[in-house]
This record gives sequence, C-alpha cells and structure tokens, in this order.
Amino acid sequence: MNITPENITHLAPDEVFVYGANEGYVHGAGAAKTALKWGAKHGYPSYQGQTYGIPTKTKKFQILSIKQISMYVDTFTLFAKQNPKLKLLITEIGCGLSRYEPEDIAPLFLEASKLPNVWLSQRFWHVLNNK
Repeated sequence: MNITPENITHLAPDEVFVYGANEGYVHGAGAAKTALKWGAKHGYPSYQGQTYGIPTKTKKFQILSIKQISMYVDTFTLFAKQNPKLKLLITEIGCGLSRYEPEDIAPLFLEASKLPNVWLSQRFWHVLNNK
C-alpha cells in the first residue's frame, strides 16, 4: 500500500503530482495552483512537467458528476499502466473545491490502486480497504 504524503512539498525526478483540475486547465486555486510549481501549464491538459491533472470541474468551474470524473480516472489509469517508471502521487482529487468525499472518489481508483507505481492518500486507502 503506497500512501501519498499528506502535504507534498517537493518531488523527486521520477515523481508526478496528480491533482484535481478543471477541463480548461486553469490552475487558479487548490492543488491545481500548487501544480504550477511542478510544470502544470494553464490551458494544457493532463500530463505537464511533473504533474497530471484529472478534471473534477468543467471549464466554467461547475462540479463534474462522478461518472464524468470516472472517465478521466480511467484515462489516468491507462497512463499509469503505460508509465511504470513514474511514481504517481495522487492527491485527494475532488475532495476539496469540488466538495466530494473520499467515499465518492476513492472507488474510481480501484483498478489504479493495484499498480505498483500508484500512490493514494491514507483516506482513499481506508475507503478501498473497507469496501
């Protein structure tokens, strides 16, 4: 069980900060704003620098449904499978500004959680281990 640090302040060269984004990739607040320091770029999707954004909001900052977020998580899971040398540190996407709970989002990462290069928050692991 790989646990993402609660407060990520630096990244090793093989680490990727995985955060909740909006579909326009405007990084104005929360973890998305933090991602800017590791190479996220306004307007550029998903994998930039040492970051990977998973949308939880629309371009107009409306909260996406769990079904919509799950499609982005599925794309991320494929990325994780294709990049086994990267250590993917998943933050509690959707649990801040998008107001979901870990119980809502963690199950979306069930398949990804089986990969050795995927790290999840303690609260996401708690949900997955109690399902």
